[in-house]
Order: sequence, then structure tokens, then C-alpha cells
Amino acid sequence: MITMKDIVREDNPILYKVAKEVDLPASKKEKETLKEMLTYLKNSQDDAIASKYGLRPGVGLAAPQIGLSKRMIAVHFQDLDGRQYSYGLINPKIVSHSVEKAFLTTGEGCLSVDRDIPGYVPRYSKITVKATDIEGNELKLRLKDYAAIVFQHEIDHLNGVMFFDHINKQDPFAIPENSHPIGQDEE
Repeated sequence: MITMKDIVREDNPILYKVAKEVDLPASKKEKETLKEMLTYLKNSQDDAIASKYGLRPGVGLAAPQIGLSKRMIAVHFQDLDGRQYSYGLINPKIVSHSVEKAFLTTGEGCLSVDRDIPGYVPRYSKITVKATDIEGNELKLRLKDYAAIVFQHEIDHLNGVMFFDHINKQDPFAIPENSHPIGQDEE
């Protein structure tokens, strides 16, 4: 079971490297790791389990965050319309995106970052992601607003990019150009 002790923190160089593509079909071990990552997210959102094991709640987790330089992410959350997203994805790739941006009014957080970093993180408001799921099926997901933001945050981890890299250094709360705000709990 993955716990907070397995999650690498922001001073770890693996978080700033581009993760390696996973050869398909994924190995049994890679699939197991992805299932464990998804289990962490589900457990972290269950108050009793989270409290028992000291888990910080999360909606997404990328393999580099557990010290594995592989292009794998897990997400488990509900968007503002109550739609459930629960995926373990291999080699996710953003294949198209909107010109318009969006940002979370609360800013973003990260399981690998133990400090609060205030500021708006501009993201594309709509994206299309292609990936392979745990069962080996190819998926194409069209995502918008909160869901798009969560996926971009996790895919950034695969490219060695942290959420705070996107924050305007001179004015962290500057409204990003051509964007709209989204109110939701942080990642």
C-alpha cells in the first residue's frame, strides 16, 4: 500500500526529469503499480482510512511522485457537475487543447509539495488526452475545466514540470490572459 512515506518531495530530482515511455503492453508490475496509485487516491479520500494511515487527500498521482520515472498517472475525483473520473493511465498525451485558459481560484496543491504556494496556475480550459488504460485499451478523453486541470497537473509531472512553474513570479494572482476562474478544492 502506498502511503505518504512513498511519495517523493519537491527536492527530489526525479520530479524535474522527463519520465520514460512505458513499453506496451505494460508489464504485470507496471499494472500493479498503477492500481496501487489509484488505491492511494481512493484511500486518501476516505476520511477513516486517510486518518488511520496519515494520508493527505489527493485527486491525482504521477509515477515520478513515487520515485518511478515512467509515464503513468492515476486520477480519482468528481468534477463540478458530479461526474466521476477514475483512471490509471499509461503514456497519457495531450493531443489537442483550447486557446482559452482556466485556473482554480484556490490555486493548486501537490502531494509532493509540503508547503502552500499561493497563486493562479493557468491551464488550458479544454484538452483531449490519448492514453492506454490498465487493461490495455486505448482511450481518448475530452476534458474541460476542473477535469482538464487535474489531468494537465499530472501530465506535467511526466514532463518534469511542477505546478508552481506556471505561476506568474511578479504577480502570482494576476488573472491569466484569455481565461476563466474555476472554484473547486485544490488538487
